[in-house]
Amino acid sequence: MESDTEQKGSMVIELDVPHNKQIDPVRARFPYCIVWTPLPVISWLLPFIGHVGICREDGVILDFAGPNFVCVDNFAFGSVARYIQISKEKCSITSHPSTAFRSEEDYMLVVGGRNQYTWDGALQKSTQEYQHRNYNIFTCNCHSFVANNLNRLEFQGGGWNVVNLAALILLKGEWVNTISMIRSYLPFVLLFFIGITFVGASFLTFLVLFAFLLVGWFVCGAYCFKKLIQL
Repeated sequence: MESDTEQKGSMVIELDVPHNKQIDPVRARFPYCIVWTPLPVISWLLPFIGHVGICREDGVILDFAGPNFVCVDNFAFGSVARYIQISKEKCSITSHPSTAFRSEEDYMLVVGGRNQYTWDGALQKSTQEYQHRNYNIFTCNCHSFVANNLNRLEFQGGGWNVVNLAALILLKGEWVNTISMIRSYLPFVLLFFIGITFVGASFLTFLVLFAFLLVGWFVCGAYCFKKLIQL
């Protein structure tokens, strides 16, 4: 009987622990991930721009979707198309939820540079902060929320803003599947073909100018006028 109990206990451990860390797009569970999905209209013109969120340890998505409103487990603007799983080893976080030190090892982690937040604790703190912020696509948006979380987690030392976050997703993001890639780029391809066919070079000029102004705004706000874009 004792051996049976031990076997059942080991089975519970084997079943529970890995599942908490597995990515499951069907259930919209992306543990320790930054997630991205295209936006209506704006992503049709500039497919590298989209809506982002960050996920808890259990994979539930959090995203800043409106004034004083952080969505929980209801990713705004559709299902996840791209994701980046963050290594906890690249963050400065504690291994327990309490701010009290339970051991000398925990104390040394904190004084050695690790902050007192757990992963979920850092996300909860940022969520509480953004539940009292007004949403503005140009000055305080979903990218601001995720960058705030990454800085609180001290991911790769911090220093995250809306520009280097967008670059990270563009360069390192993994597609969920082929359908998600098609869903993200097909509207742009169709709109580009229609624009070039019926409008000509003027449409291309419009796209370049639109991209230059939009990207320029965020670059200036992130690096030249740092108080312009909230984090």
